[in-house]
Amino acid sequence: MLNRASRVWAILLVLALCLSVLALGASAAGGPKSDAGTGAQLPQRTDAAPQAPLADFSEGFEDITLLAGLGWANQNNSSPLGSTGWFQGNDTVFPAQAGSPTSYLGANYNNTSGTGTISNWMMTPAVTLSAGDTFRFWTSTAAGSIWPDRLELRMSLNGASTNVGATATSVGDFTTVLAEVNPTLAAGGYPEVWTEYVVTLTAAQVPAPTLGRFAFRYFVTDGGPSGANSNYIGIDTVSYTAAAPTAVTLSTLDAQANTTLLPLAALALLVTGAALVLRRRIA
Repeated sequence: MLNRASRVWAILLVLALCLSVLALGASAAGGPKSDAGTGAQLPQRTDAAPQAPLADFSEGFEDITLLAGLGWANQNNSSPLGSTGWFQGNDTVFPAQAGSPTSYLGANYNNTSGTGTISNWMMTPAVTLSAGDTFRFWTSTAAGSIWPDRLELRMSLNGASTNVGATATSVGDFTTVLAEVNPTLAAGGYPEVWTEYVVTLTAAQVPAPTLGRFAFRYFVTDGGPSGANSNYIGIDTVSYTAAAPTAVTLSTLDAQANTTLLPLAALALLVTGAALVLRRRIA
């Protein structure tokens, strides 16, 4: 039989082995979820400052506290509501796609609490939308994340409206889905390096030029600190470019000029010829 000292050492050895196994398991699971850091955080809701519709825009998120004054609006409809909304990027998770290291828009699992549904909205300035217009953005999640994230890009054609409803499942006026990043919440389905997404509006989506907005929706079910999904996403280098007007080419102008000038030239020749004949007769 083991003496008392040997039993104590055996118990300590078993405890040490258990702790090692737990540590390895946590490491294999990707470590803890990624936090917001100490940068600026937006309130859970911010209304956009009134302004005239933009023809186009670009945003690099150097200082997210200026967004509302530039016509952006945000609203966190997560249920239950968490401790964070949108925040300045945390470069200890990953640096920005462009600009200074923290110059991107971030959101994470703490948008809700416990186990809940994340539905956190960021709406762009109002613009005049037309078929052929292009919207671009870059997004990424933390490297090695095992907690799936999802992002939607939506569109509203209801003027400057920022109506996204009041629940985690409502979408308000933003009924058109233009793009989804990891729509099925698959593990490893969200890009772990900065990846660009490009959307070109079609005539079916925008039959005629219309005032409206785009919106990002960080939308994750079974999310939160205790949920099986949601970790951390970043959005950077967003731009909207209006389609170029149809150009009139030089050859088209030449053709138009020719169809007008040729009859005039013929008429001028006839008048000149008639004048010469008349002079000879008079002479």
